[in-house]
Amino acid sequence: MRTPGPSNAAQLLSPSYRLAALDQDFLLGDAMRGVRFQLEFEKAERALKAWGVRSTLVVFGSARILEDGPGCHARWYAEARRFAVLASLQGGAVQDQGGVRDNVIATGGGPGVMAAANRGAMDAGAPSIGFNITLPNEQQPNPWTTPELTFRFHYFAMRKMHLAMRANALVVFPGGFGTLDELFEILTLRQTGKAPPIPVVLIDRAYWSAVIGFEALLAQGFIAAADLDLFAFAETAEEAWETLIARGLTPEQPIGSKPDV
Repeated sequence: MRTPGPSNAAQLLSPSYRLAALDQDFLLGDAMRGVRFQLEFEKAERALKAWGVRSTLVVFGSARILEDGPGCHARWYAEARRFAVLASLQGGAVQDQGGVRDNVIATGGGPGVMAAANRGAMDAGAPSIGFNITLPNEQQPNPWTTPELTFRFHYFAMRKMHLAMRANALVVFPGGFGTLDELFEILTLRQTGKAPPIPVVLIDRAYWSAVIGFEALLAQGFIAAADLDLFAFAETAEEAWETLIARGLTPEQPIGSKPDV
């Protein structure tokens, strides 16, 4: 009878023996941060291409705005929803044009204004995108994003890149720190020529004028007079859409055109 050899249990259980692709301790380590960036980019990129999403209309705004909220909240929610209906029907997102869709509504995927815009796209029968982010108080995706276009990111930088890289326009409803961060990200890219000259519309002039002293920035020489032309104001969904068109948004891109990255 053959005597059993030494056990290899320790080798089988060693972390170094795990397949690298299945080793979470390895994949989530500091050394693999660059790889995780690449994975977050590529996963969303492949899904968007599979759906033929060539360009988007990005809608920002507070997650705290409710459909039946106080003050102006209900109006802002309603206008965001109406804008998404109008933009989806007239912008080309409803129709599959030669395997591509243009001006698809894209949001941060959460509640509030984001939910209203995704909901409006669904009302119109169009797909819409939700670029969610993992937060300490876990953000849940709203129920109106297209399931196959509902993403979750760990890195704000990669989420912002996907929000910006296909954007044909930006519509920004009232919001707080997160909304301001996203707005100024796009304005800075526009100001420095790092992004194409997409139109930017801020909803509710009174709110934005109270929150941001644009004229004070100009008076102090921190921005140029031309920088005030990087954005416009609108009060309603219809006015926002008309302003986007007036500032160069085309309902559909020519077949075969490619968005700037």
